Amino acid sequence: MIQWLLVFVGGGVGSALRFLLSKSLAFNPENHFFPYGTLLANVLSSFILGIVIQKHINAQINEQMKWLLAIGFCGGFSTFSTFAYEFYQYITKGQLVLGIVYVLISILLTLGAVFVGIRTVI
Repeated sequence: MIQWLLVFVGGGVGSALRFLLSKSLAFNPENHFFPYGTLLANVLSSFILGIVIQKHINAQINEQMKWLLAIGFCGGFSTFSTFAYEFYQYITKGQLVLGIVYVLISILLTLGAVFVGIRTVI
């Protein structure tokens, strides 16, 4: 039962922070703006996930902290569905090249962020 509560609380905090970040960095594909809020949330979440997972592997944090932070917070803070919808918006606005750039930047930065997070702990 404690697992569910920790994931719930972490997810709620992560989702609320993502909402605030997205609102502060609003995205409007009609004006050729880049979705910085989603990108930043996903990169930060990936970085935090790398740290948390490596700390768990190193026995520096327990299972409960992993549930709270990795599954709850990072799961709530990151957003694949918004990322996918923003790409869809690029496509429907005829901005395929910008959409592909967004996808490539997102994938490379989030993978790099996990790696850097892990290497930060090692």
